[in-house]
Amino acid sequence: MTIAVTGGTGFVGRSLLEVAADRGREVRALARRPQAPLAGVDWIAGDLADREALRDLVAGVEAVIHVAGVVNGPDAAAFEAGNVAGTLALIEAAIAAGVPRFVFVSSLSAREPGLSAYGRSKAKAEKLVKASGLDWTIVRPPAIYGPRDREMFELFRSAKWGVIPTPKEGRASLIHVHDLARLLTALIPLGERVSHRTLEPDDGKRGGWEHYELARAIGWAVGRRPKVLPLSKRTMEWAAKVDGVLRGTRAKLTLDRVGYLTHPDWVVGHGSRIPAELWRPQIETREGLRATAQWYREQGWL
Repeated sequence: MTIAVTGGTGFVGRSLLEVAADRGREVRALARRPQAPLAGVDWIAGDLADREALRDLVAGVEAVIHVAGVVNGPDAAAFEAGNVAGTLALIEAAIAAGVPRFVFVSSLSAREPGLSAYGRSKAKAEKLVKASGLDWTIVRPPAIYGPRDREMFELFRSAKWGVIPTPKEGRASLIHVHDLARLLTALIPLGERVSHRTLEPDDGKRGGWEHYELARAIGWAVGRRPKVLPLSKRTMEWAAKVDGVLRGTRAKLTLDRVGYLTHPDWVVGHGSRIPAELWRPQIETREGLRATAQWYREQGWL
């Protein structure tokens, strides 16, 4: 089986390529820049705005796993271009090529599109996938962590410094990137059992994690007992403005992110869980956090 993958050079995509290789799957992966050779991977030069590259990407494949997307942008137009227009272009290429299977990696933020431009763009992309006529499955991951991640890394670094700022209240689900990659590859051959379904995977912790609880778990992972600093929405908005001044387009905390970070419920929906006989998480979160912290140390990040 040959599958086409977008976002293969990113955090989730690279883990997906590794899992696919372990399972003997041939992969055709889209990449903006030249990539080092990788066993089982045929790199296709281009991006989601390159129609010719998309035709090459999906020609003759059995399935598409659409991982690529904009998670942090300067304005709504950036999310619209990357997450909506890019998804539409890939759908059109898949339909033209007669691809029988389409798996779309969305986000829990699509449940609340009014909170952020990111969530709004993911919700729009989901509508395009559902209206495509393809044999689709949508996956809405919660917060994803693991080696190579630069988003939650900020919390690990804060823990090392002894203070972790968190939203004042709320709960959230988590998933390790390797478990998510296992799920994405497992969805390809399942066919009707997961067709036309929106799935919300997690680490198996019912009710998710309280922000305080997760902060302490990250502190344990780095060998510290950090002070957990609960922040109001107004304080986080002020912090986002400061981050924007200090780091510009590289800022991790943006006003758009504050919109959904301060929402109190980012726990996966019980009715959207994957049946245990089809897939279940393998990585216990505390151990996964510890292993992730160790990877950061080995790479010189911590």
